[in-house]
Amino acid sequence: MKRRHFVGSAGALVAAGAVAAPAVAQSMPEIRWRLTSSFPKSLDTLYGLTEVFVKRVAEITDNRFLIQPFAAGEIVPGLQALDAVSSGAVECCHTASYYYVGKDPTFTFGSTLPFGMNARQQNAWFFDGGLDLLNEFYKDYGVVSIACGNTGTQMGGWFRKEIRTLADFKGLKFRIAGLAGAILARIGVVPQQIAGGDLYPALEKGTIDAAEWVGPYDDLKLGLYKVAPYYYYPGWWEGGAQLAAMTNIAKWDSLPKHYKAAFQAASYEAGTWIQARYDAQNPAALRSLVAQGAQLRPFPQDMMEAAYKEANAYYAEIAAGNPRFKKVLDHYIAFRNEEYLWFQVAEYTFDSFMIRMRARPN
Repeated sequence: MKRRHFVGSAGALVAAGAVAAPAVAQSMPEIRWRLTSSFPKSLDTLYGLTEVFVKRVAEITDNRFLIQPFAAGEIVPGLQALDAVSSGAVECCHTASYYYVGKDPTFTFGSTLPFGMNARQQNAWFFDGGLDLLNEFYKDYGVVSIACGNTGTQMGGWFRKEIRTLADFKGLKFRIAGLAGAILARIGVVPQQIAGGDLYPALEKGTIDAAEWVGPYDDLKLGLYKVAPYYYYPGWWEGGAQLAAMTNIAKWDSLPKHYKAAFQAASYEAGTWIQARYDAQNPAALRSLVAQGAQLRPFPQDMMEAAYKEANAYYAEIAAGNPRFKKVLDHYIAFRNEEYLWFQVAEYTFDSFMIRMRARPN
């Protein structure tokens, strides 16, 4: 009887295994996606994030969910990444939402608002309802967005001549786009849109007077300090430039639940990686730039205040005719004001003290 019981049990286990194996295969299907990036491979942080991201998705899913990354221009130009995902030409992309403000200025909130929040505050807003608001908006474009990296506060750019007052911005030809370009135009700047690879010759020839890029680590590679030595800060239009992994809605909805979780987890991990890389690499890059002749300068106070005033006036004008922009703006500004109320108490008090103390001997 014991022998019959054992044989019966063994048979049941074999039968269960025969059923379980296909069930596992069905729950862990092999899926292949393509990702188009808005960034070239030469930007080893911005594009490198993509490589970190797809590697983690593969590891988490035991190589069942593989995403092949493509740099800007390999499938579509960098600024057409959203369109490629929206149309279903590719399943996902890594991009910056504010590249698409020409479609609707509401896209700016997915990256950053000039005179908006820093990276930590932006991240808090995303997880406290901001990203849900944005994804309601993104539905009209057939995409779902997930936070995937932040550069931190960027620099204000490279200038051929020193800027001392607001008056020095009148007629200045500045390579800058998006809402920041529109705001600067209101104080007399002439915004220019030029690809990153063309910045050096444009500055060298005087076709433009100034250009902004990212920050010390990426800027060092462009060599702009050789032709535009004045390096201004801060980039108030990018207090915390957020990046996004955007997926086609239909493709996203078709993913198994645990693949969605893997995609999100990898996005957040890659986001932590890129900000850590910038924070670790920018100090040495800044030292190198200064050693090679870059002249660090803060933006004039009167320019900052004039741009701030014009920014708020511009947002009010947009909101008056764009209810979607207004809905997100109201939520964003209320959150920003609360964040700075808190940050001024502890965060900035501590940082300000440590900045003063670093120059003193122990």
